[in-house]
Amino acid sequence: MAFRIDDMDRKILKQLQADAAQSLDDIAREVGSSKTPVWNRIRKMKEAGIIGRQTVFLDAEALGFEACFFVLIRTSAHEKDWQDRFLAALKARPEVQEAHRLAGDIDYILKVRVKNARAYDEFYQALISEVRIHNVTALLSMEEIKSTLDLPL
Repeated sequence: MAFRIDDMDRKILKQLQADAAQSLDDIAREVGSSKTPVWNRIRKMKEAGIIGRQTVFLDAEALGFEACFFVLIRTSAHEKDWQDRFLAALKARPEVQEAHRLAGDIDYILKVRVKNARAYDEFYQALISEVRIHNVTALLSMEEIKSTLDLPL
């Protein structure tokens, strides 16, 4: 049976999306409840898989990762062995922040965060040495206009 969230759960989730480090007291106050019911709802949503791991957002540019590339990949190979090697290569590369399999002319799109163009070339050379790729197009992001993981609850 699927877990059903109600309006109170949505309020709690909105608070957690805004700042998961805030105290239960603060969340309870914002959603108009007390601490124990909020804690119970959060626990149940974690058990149901609605709330995943919690982490911290780092400022990539402040840490020297100034280049963000979107990498479009076309492949002529669609066999399971190729896909397994490709996915293993992506998972092993910490530069890959996101990877999506697409419908349409492009097979995959990657979001790759590196320090500079030279670091991207090192990533690219390593990737193509691990798995054969038919065509790669790299697009350099000139400016990040919006980035969020928040869902429109």
